[in-house]
Parts: sequence; structure tokens; C-alpha cells
Amino acid sequence: MNEEIGFFRQKLQERLNPMRYEHSLSVSFTAMALAMRYGYDLDKAEMAGLLHDCAKRFGDSEIIQKCRKHKLNLEDDELKAPAVLHAKYGAWLAEHRYGITDPEILSAIRWHTTGKANMSVLDKIIYIADYIEPRRNKAGDLEEMRQLAFSDLDETMFRILQGTLIYLQSKGGSIDRMTKEAYEYYKNIREERKKA
Repeated sequence: MNEEIGFFRQKLQERLNPMRYEHSLSVSFTAMALAMRYGYDLDKAEMAGLLHDCAKRFGDSEIIQKCRKHKLNLEDDELKAPAVLHAKYGAWLAEHRYGITDPEILSAIRWHTTGKANMSVLDKIIYIADYIEPRRNKAGDLEEMRQLAFSDLDETMFRILQGTLIYLQSKGGSIDRMTKEAYEYYKNIREERKKA
């Protein structure tokens, strides 16, 4: 185990509510399982999973204030769907408060809410682990996504993004531009595979 993990667990347990802390542990364990499956670095997966929601202790308006204070660029669509901003601010916190310098870990934290086009393996692992971790129980397709995640990361990305867009459209929620771009990217990968 990475020697810093115990320290970060203690800090997060002090700062997050108990259910958010348990979720963060579950995401880190799920990320490690996916890392084992895809031959990715276990320590990076564990660290990114553990810290992915480190900014979740703040409400939307407080995160907006903190992003502005630290001069993090805020897009209009992020302000319309501020729930995604904990990822952006979380990446900042991971770097500036927790001392994380690894760009792959910071990227995985940054993109775990919206996704983006051309995600790295760790980006996909954290995005997917956040969706499928064992404590999640609300999405109707969880069992299928949990199985699919261990056979095809790109197809899992497509299916989760597709489900997210359908859900947000049905609720009349604002959809972040990056989520749309990520969906189109993974949709194109899927279509190219079908042609091959």
C-alpha cells in the first residue's frame, strides 16, 4: 500500500460526511480492481479513487466561490450544472492541499463527473468506478455496467454517458458541454468498431 494512503484516509474521514467517506473508499477499491484487470498502476488508481470527491464537503455556491478565489475558469454550462464543479475544485485541492503532483491522478479527479473526449485509462477507471462501486444502488443498469466494466472500458464509458444524457434530458437538467463531447467521442469509437 502506498504509505500516503493512510494519511489521506484519515484526513478525508475527518472532512467528509460518513457516507461520502465510505463512497470514496468504495471507489478506490473498485478502481484498484479495474486497475488489476487492465494492467494499470494500483497505487495511482487507489489514490485517485480515494481523493476523487475530496471537494464534495462543500456546497455548490461555496465551490463556485472557491473556484473564483483560486482563479479556476468557470464555464457557463458548469455554472448551470454546478454539481460537476466539485471535480474541478477537487483536482485543485488534491494538488494544492494534499500535495498530489501526478498529472494522471489530477486528471482522473478533474474529469470524474463529466468525462471528456479521449480519456486516459485512469480517467476511465475513476469515472466508471464512481458509477459502479458497490454502495451505489440507484441506476437501473448497475449490474450490467459492473460486468461490462471488466471487459470493455470504452463501451462502458459510452453506455454510462448515454444513460446520463437520457436521465438529464428526462429531468430537464442542464448538460455540461464536456459530457456531450465525451458521449460523441465514445459513440464514434463504438461505431468504428462495428465497421471493423
